[in-house]
Formats: sequence, C-alpha cells, structure tokens
Amino acid sequence: MKIVVLDGLGLNPGDLDWHILDQFGEVVVYDATPYDDKDEIIKRLAGADVALVNKVPITSDIIDASPDLKAIAETATGYDNIDVDYAKTKHIAVMNVPTYGTDAVAQFTFALLLAVTSRVKQHDDLVHEGEWAKAGRFSFWDAPLMELKGKTLGLVGFGKIAQAVAKIALAFNMRVIFYNHQPKEVFDEVIKQVDLKTLYAESDIISLHVPFTPEMSEFINADTLGQMKDTAILINTARGKLINDADLAAALNSGQIAYAALDVATQEPIGDNSPLLTAKHCYLTPHIAWAPLETRQRLLDIVVANIQGYLKNDPQNVVNS
Repeated sequence: MKIVVLDGLGLNPGDLDWHILDQFGEVVVYDATPYDDKDEIIKRLAGADVALVNKVPITSDIIDASPDLKAIAETATGYDNIDVDYAKTKHIAVMNVPTYGTDAVAQFTFALLLAVTSRVKQHDDLVHEGEWAKAGRFSFWDAPLMELKGKTLGLVGFGKIAQAVAKIALAFNMRVIFYNHQPKEVFDEVIKQVDLKTLYAESDIISLHVPFTPEMSEFINADTLGQMKDTAILINTARGKLINDADLAAALNSGQIAYAALDVATQEPIGDNSPLLTAKHCYLTPHIAWAPLETRQRLLDIVVANIQGYLKNDPQNVVNS
C-alpha cells in the first residue's frame, strides 16, 4: 500500500515522527503541495491508496484522476477541502479527526481573550522600554484592563470545544449563553441557550465555534456586527470564512465593536491586502490554537488509528459513510 502525505509541514514541522506510518507500506511525505496546482496534486497522488491532507483541495477532478485512491485521511477536524460526496460515489472513505484539539483550542480561546482584557504583552513591552520607570509610580498601565467576572460570554455553536470554553468561563465566574442550530443539553443549569439576536445583544464577548458551511459563510457581517454591543469582543478560533473581513474592519475602525481576536483568516496565510491587518484593536495569530506538540501527536495517533480501522474493515471517523 502507498500512502502520500500532501501537506505534512503544518502537522509535523520536524518534532513528530512520520515513521509511525511505515507499518502500512510505502510512505511519501511532501511538506507542502500548491493548493492551486491541480496537475501537481494529481502527479503526487499517482499510485496512492491513501492520501493524508490538511488543506490541499481534493476535488472531483482530482479523485477521477487518482484511480488507485481508496481512502482520504484528513489531518484535521474540518474537511471542507474535500469533495466528500463525490468521494462517496467512488467508494472512497474520507476520515477526519474530530476531537483531538478540544482542550488546546479552548485554552487558546482564553489566551486571545486575556490578551485583549489583561494586555500582558503590551505592558511587558512597555516595562522593557522603560515606561514603568518613567511613570514614577508603583503601578502603571497604559490601556484599560477588564475583569471577566460577571461578563457575558456568548458562544456561537455548542460542540465539544465550545463546552470546554464554557467550563473555563464558569471558572472565571462569567455568565455563559450560547446559540446552536438545534437544542443542546447543558452540563450546568446556569448556561442558557438563546437565539442569535439575543446572543448578539447581550454578550460582552462573542466566540465562534461552528464549522464552515455555505450557509454560515460570512454570517458575521455588517448586519450582525450592528446588533452587538459597542464594547463587544469578537473571538474566532473556528474558520476565517465565517467573517466578512471588510465589514469587521469597518466595525472596528468606527468603534461599532471594541475588539476582535482572530486565530484564523479568510485566506491563510493572511493576504497582504487584508483590511484586518490595519484595523483598530484587531489581534491576529497564525492559526495556532490547535498546534501544541501534545495536541499534534494526539492528532497523528488518531490518523494512524483511522487508517488501521479502515484496513481492518472497521472504519472510524468516516464523514461520508
């Protein structure tokens, strides 16, 4: 059997061991494959039984040109880069890794929130620049600081990551509300499910935890931003395409909302012309919520288990069964 890893660098920049895949047969690892070069993708998949992908698009044309392909292992939770329905018509199993990063992403969600509310990096820089010494007083701050106790956190989506975020929020004595497209049971009766209009109106912090679908494309836009408090903080550790970048930048620049803290972008890496790069009060990180070493090792272990299950005719985490 031949396994081809099309974009391995994101998962493994060198601190994990691809040899764990050798048990299955021949393994070819490409650190990166151009997303927009269909011919190169097809060339690299020649003879492959299993493809490991993270962001490389696997379209119907690529599937048709890869007759040996029997399974696609997504090295992530989201799989919108794969035409899963067409793969099903060709009896190609598509497997993802649904829960590997729950705690890491929840942790990073609060890292973003604390970056906005506690301004640790900003004040660390000021101390090193001598501003504390110049101030001549025992306590010095250069920007408003916010206590989270009593603030309302609105979660859009209430899957595993959002629930982990909610548990952290309760530890900070925050109020937690959430929107979900269907009713969800809660693990604590103080957490309330609400409609989106209520969530936008009442939340001090809004955190996105929904997958990208065509229906959810740019659902954060001028209209929905206009329904939020002018003191609101928007956090996104989900998918960049959930947000209309131009509308968010305009809202930040005009003071319609106060802050945004985003770990994902519409285009990744973020484009030089993104309006978010120059927007006021916009914190940007390069899609790293999922990236702790422990989390990536867990992901790779689950990918291996997915392949093992497929080969034993006991498939796991198949999204197009």
